[in-house]
Amino acid sequence: MPETVAAAVTRTPSGRVALAASPEPIALGPLDGRYQSAVAPLVDYLSEAALNRDRVAVEVEWLIHLTSNNVLPGAGPLTAEQQEKLRAIVTEFDAASVTELADIEAVTVHDVKAVEYYIGRRLPAIGIENLTAMVHFGCTSEDINNLSYALGVKGAVEDVWLPAARALVKQIEAMAEENRAVPMLSRTHGQPATPTTLGKELAVITHRLSRQLDRVSKTQYLGKINGATGTYAAHVASVPGADWQAVSRSFVEGLGLTWNPLTTQIESHDWQAELYADVARFNRILHNVCTDIWSYISIGYFRQIPVAGATGSSTMPHKVNPIRFENAEANLEISNGLLDTLGATLVTSRWQRDLTDSSSQRNIGVAFGHSLLAISNVAKGLKALDVAEEVLAADLDTNWEVLGEAIQMVMRAEAIAGVEGMENPYERLKDLTRGQRVDAVRMQEFVSGLGLSPDAEARLLALTPGKYTGIADQLVDHLK
Repeated sequence: MPETVAAAVTRTPSGRVALAASPEPIALGPLDGRYQSAVAPLVDYLSEAALNRDRVAVEVEWLIHLTSNNVLPGAGPLTAEQQEKLRAIVTEFDAASVTELADIEAVTVHDVKAVEYYIGRRLPAIGIENLTAMVHFGCTSEDINNLSYALGVKGAVEDVWLPAARALVKQIEAMAEENRAVPMLSRTHGQPATPTTLGKELAVITHRLSRQLDRVSKTQYLGKINGATGTYAAHVASVPGADWQAVSRSFVEGLGLTWNPLTTQIESHDWQAELYADVARFNRILHNVCTDIWSYISIGYFRQIPVAGATGSSTMPHKVNPIRFENAEANLEISNGLLDTLGATLVTSRWQRDLTDSSSQRNIGVAFGHSLLAISNVAKGLKALDVAEEVLAADLDTNWEVLGEAIQMVMRAEAIAGVEGMENPYERLKDLTRGQRVDAVRMQEFVSGLGLSPDAEARLLALTPGKYTGIADQLVDHLK
């Protein structure tokens, strides 16, 4: 190796080439590397840069709110131009702003204090340097943080996660409608059971997922701005004549959040735990969808459409692996691990405040990222499926014993109606079918020998496993 190149190479203690020497940053986690494109929309809401932008926004709006409502004597309303220039601090927040904030924080060793100084630097250019003392007025850091996180999570859920989840559910709903009458053998405990339709089973999934999305859509995003221990002590001491609860409430609600009137230093995060539980439940149902679809693929109910140029296996060229569903399973499990941890830990804070939530909340974006990635993979996986109706039909035709339920129920009805010879229907069908296969001929011979009424016998002789689906196709209409 030429000496000039060798000199540029740095190595780890074990002798490996240090990748950090690359001029381009290398992602440690997959969401910022391999899967970046799938989760990129969340960056605008749940990244560290987005958090800082929202902190700036909350501080700016608090200053405008205080002045617009003449809360502090001598600090009346700003002009429309001054308000516009203040809000431009937020709209012009960019990569250079992130760097500047990081430089300030390196000195303050405090992220929210850095935001206060960042805004203060810009007030002279707006002509309101006399209001520098009003930036962060009466606030503890958590006043700014809780509102910033609430805005970020609300935006991420409403603008990114919910639309993606709803689109997936609509996709499954369309499949349910398309396959509403396609008969399919059920399997309870893994064994052949009363037939259903593929559409009805997909409708069950749609209904379950939709209920969780409805819960998520009704989330209340709480916020507070009431000082160091939630008592407005500094507010009242400095401006005793102001109605600080009204000022606080109107500000929080003006941000599009729900005002929390009773807190310690922190907003208690209960709403976050509630939200994450609902998202995790959606994830768990979707995980069940993945394992079921994977299993249906394995028994041939679905054919996977090969992607041109794609490789299923490095050694077995015939394979088309259900990788989208497997990938989704893993990402849903990781998402739920984080969501469960967040939900369990954020609701606890020692006395009036500890700092554990600070580190925990920085992983909110990771939790939603893995869920969003899974949703994307399931959607892509479903698009690459064809229903193998001939396989479903063949499976039904080799399991005539599932009609045992129908026959013994008809026998019970006949007995109630007074038809003789209908004793012990369950036991007679059990002897015929349990643990053994029964074909069409044997089943129809059995029916013909029961002595049923002509109408009942005709109904059962016309019944096949593929027709024994009850009103499954009609049940899909409940989705409407």
